[in-house]
Amino acid sequence: MQREHHPNAQSREWALQFLYQCEIEKLFFFSANHCDRFMTDFGVDREHKAYFRRLVEGIFENLSGLNEKIEAVSEHWTLARMPVIDRCVLRLAAYELLFTDTPKKVVINEAIELAKKYSTENSGAFVNGILDKLAQK
Repeated sequence: MQREHHPNAQSREWALQFLYQCEIEKLFFFSANHCDRFMTDFGVDREHKAYFRRLVEGIFENLSGLNEKIEAVSEHWTLARMPVIDRCVLRLAAYELLFTDTPKKVVINEAIELAKKYSTENSGAFVNGILDKLAQK
C-alpha cells in the first residue's frame, strides 16, 4: 500500500537536501544566493518554493535554539555524534513542530519517512523517539 504524502512533502525533501548540502559545505547561516542557486540547480518548482524557503530560512534563523531543544530530549546523544542526515531531519522537523501550524503527527511521520529514505536502517526509530519527546514539551 502506497502512503499518501502531505502537500508540503516535496518542500521538506528539498529542504532536507539543502540542509545536508550546507552541512557538507560547512555553511551554518542562511545565504539567499546559495538558496536561489539550489532552487535553480535542483529544479524546485514554483509551487514549493515559498514553503521550502520558509523552512530553510527559519531553520538557520533559529539554529542554536533548535539544536538546544533537540539535545535536551536526546538521551546519550549530542548533535555532533548523530549522522549528518539525522541531524538535518531533526532540525527540519523541530522547526516545523515549534514554528508552523503543521499537525505534529504529519511532521513526525514525514520526518520518519525522510530518515528511512536517506539515512540508516535504524534512523526512522531514532528520529521518532526524539521527535515524540520534543512534541510533548
